[in-house]
Amino acid sequence: MKTLFTAEAISKGGRSGTVSSPNQLLSVILGNPLEEGIEKRGPNPELLFAGAYSACYHGALGNAAKRLGTTVEDSTVRALVSLIEDDQGGYRLAVELHAQLPGVDRTQAQRIMDEAHKTCPYSKALRGETRVTLMVD
Repeated sequence: MKTLFTAEAISKGGRSGTVSSPNQLLSVILGNPLEEGIEKRGPNPELLFAGAYSACYHGALGNAAKRLGTTVEDSTVRALVSLIEDDQGGYRLAVELHAQLPGVDRTQAQRIMDEAHKTCPYSKALRGETRVTLMVD
């Protein structure tokens, strides 16, 4: 394996603080839906993760469609990321990935989504503790 690149982000103040990168491409004041008064101040970690996962998975979706010989145009991927409190007082994520693949029948769209889920780095990172649901819209 070879490293293609490494991204770096720095958090200050946890869920109610900031996230930035040394190269200044990322500079975000976080909001916290669980803390009254700052819930809409900015995106929360789950929203940032949903955006990143949807973009990464969308790339994998396009690659999977090509490998399966299907032309996909004007597709969209919507990610819903939920923060869940478990019975032990810890937290987990649950993810739903919804894809629209215009002109592709549902069965083939599901095959493409399943293939993309096998290769997407975010999907791989979440295997085990996180439930990821794939849905054709």
